[in-house]
Amino acid sequence: MIHIFQEVSEQCSKITTERYSTSFSSAINLLHKDLRMPIYKIYGFVRFADEIVDTFHEYDKATLLAEFKKETYLSIERKISLNPILNSFQETVNRYHIDHDLIEAFFKSMESDLKQNRYDEQGYKDYIYGSAEVVGLMCLHVFCEGNKEIYEELKPYARSLGSAFQKVNFLRDVKADSEHLHRIYFPGVDFNRFTREDKHAIEADIQNDFSHAYKGILKLPMKSRFGVYVAYKYYLSLFRKIKQSQPAILLEDRIRIPNYSKAMIVMRAGLRSQLNML
Repeated sequence: MIHIFQEVSEQCSKITTERYSTSFSSAINLLHKDLRMPIYKIYGFVRFADEIVDTFHEYDKATLLAEFKKETYLSIERKISLNPILNSFQETVNRYHIDHDLIEAFFKSMESDLKQNRYDEQGYKDYIYGSAEVVGLMCLHVFCEGNKEIYEELKPYARSLGSAFQKVNFLRDVKADSEHLHRIYFPGVDFNRFTREDKHAIEADIQNDFSHAYKGILKLPMKSRFGVYVAYKYYLSLFRKIKQSQPAILLEDRIRIPNYSKAMIVMRAGLRSQLNML
């Protein structure tokens, strides 16, 4: 009957992804069916850790995160966990031989959210690597399905895409991060005096990440290319909307992409795919 437990674990990861991110869920559904569940399992794990540091304000976050980290490594070693999210994650880690260094870097960034609210240039790069780039690399392990040569070739592009996504998140969530979580990720930026020049400099850096990442998307295996491309287009659309907004708007509201726009992105991406224009 253990297969029922495994199915329940998988569904917990899938539901977690669907409830927390409709955009990523939509993009995951555009991957080849063989790849969807492993990506749900990675996202569920990442989401739970992120929730601990971002929303569990009435609890001892440090203890909860430390326990979650310990249970993560135990689940990978034992190849089972009574925590369904970790049970799903360990299966993907073990199946696709995901580097444990990536998991360690991820936890390092989560831990920094508990004790650090401003970053210098190196700290900013380290945080983005651990919180976002390594997630892209975990997914890349799945997309490459054991082909280490392709994985090594695509690593720099996967890191750029994760970096672009995270920096866009930072701009989108400036209000919540600064007011509620008291975090400022961008080094040297004072959001009490957030200027157009500050915003343009950040946007130029993000554009470089997007441009580099796109080159890697074109090299992805066919089973993953379309879904990753749609996720890229979602975030690129959000980024363009942020670029069109005045600095003060980012400090007042959270920029969003409406559902009808997301539907149009998928339709256009599908047409480009059919015409071999990706």
